[in-house]
Amino acid sequence: MRKIFSFPILAALMVSIAVTGCARDTKPGATRTSVLEDLPFVYRMTVQQGNILTEEMVDALELGMTKRQVNFVLGTPPLVSFFHTNRWDYTYTIRRGHQPMEQRNLTLYFEDDRLVRIEGDLKPDPTRAAARTSEQILIEVPDYEAREGVIRKGLKTIGLDPKD
Repeated sequence: MRKIFSFPILAALMVSIAVTGCARDTKPGATRTSVLEDLPFVYRMTVQQGNILTEEMVDALELGMTKRQVNFVLGTPPLVSFFHTNRWDYTYTIRRGHQPMEQRNLTLYFEDDRLVRIEGDLKPDPTRAAARTSEQILIEVPDYEAREGVIRKGLKTIGLDPKD
């Protein structure tokens, strides 16, 4: 019987397979904890950071509002610079599962405690705010009906009702 591979050739082949099998092409700056994380059946948790910014919240902003009013509408800004105290940055990011990360930015500028300029992805739109109708919710509450308990019903049946 003929030998097809000698031991040194077989050892070199196994080492080269092991070395190339461990190498993988990663995206620059990306951190990966597992080779399996890109598979579609692997669950990836939704991660959101920052204040949620909706169109309704941004439409409620008006030039001339005080910092306190803006804080009430949008919440506390996650980014306030020590060097630029009259600038508030709101950044909201969300990554849903395997989808790419969505990011929304909103920058507000103040002068003398009043809102003077709004920049970012979402801007107030008066036509959009006017088109949005306020919904009135009407709740009907039924009148109070006294219900008798088990003991009172039992006393009534035997004729010992305390109300009589």
